[in-house]
Amino acid sequence: MNIFLTGCSTGIGYFCAKELHKNGYTVYTTCRYEKDVKRLESEGLIAYKLDLRFSSSIQKAVDWVAGQTDGKIDVLFNNAAFGQPGAVEDLTREVLKEQFETNVFGTQELTNLVLPFMRKNGFGRVVYNSSVLGIVSMAYRGAYNSSKYAIEGLCDTMRLELKGSGIDVVLIEPGPIHSDFRKNALKKFQENIDVKNSVHVKVYEKTLERLKSQRDATFTLGEDAVYNALIKAITSKKPKARYRVTFPTKLFWFLKRVLSTKMLDRVLGSVD
Repeated sequence: MNIFLTGCSTGIGYFCAKELHKNGYTVYTTCRYEKDVKRLESEGLIAYKLDLRFSSSIQKAVDWVAGQTDGKIDVLFNNAAFGQPGAVEDLTREVLKEQFETNVFGTQELTNLVLPFMRKNGFGRVVYNSSVLGIVSMAYRGAYNSSKYAIEGLCDTMRLELKGSGIDVVLIEPGPIHSDFRKNALKKFQENIDVKNSVHVKVYEKTLERLKSQRDATFTLGEDAVYNALIKAITSKKPKARYRVTFPTKLFWFLKRVLSTKMLDRVLGSVD
């Protein structure tokens, strides 16, 4: 089975790539920077540079994988993404655009280029790594919330449109997972949010403290939790539309179904 993964330099993508390779799958990893490509290659993985912000990079990566596999791409794991913290009113058009270029536009462009190969082969699994924040929204995470809501909407639509094609579209919805996500979010926060001149400065002081903290959030699981869901998504004869990972994801999914919007807002407003 040939598996094409994005966002493999660290965290979930890196862990899943190594485990899949160890368990006998043919894995084609991608990451944004050449230094990470070389590191992955030195560890015995097949790797290629891919920057989802640019169509040319996406096309080259798809051509590369198609060439390596003779067009037999069985699984695409859309894992690459980042989080941009900040109040919605402090997000410029350019900052929002950057969030969507990677998390949504580039991810979907890549998927659309892979689908014809899967259609030709009569089989495929497209797996998106979404988030609990594609189910519920939390304050000061608006850019990331909205990008994951967009992915969820695209996936739900594709599932209907691809019925009978032999291609399954699957969402993995993790809550807190041990990774570099917080470190990368801190960098984006410092780059793009004018903390001192914001009306949210008091909240931002706490945000900086949280992002700099080495302490994991409650109920944080290891990357293996996502890997276990990924294996189910790619090996099940009839995969689920959604695999909810971590207790917070399952809890908030349930609360969204049973609580009024005002009551759910009260609960979400109490979450740091």
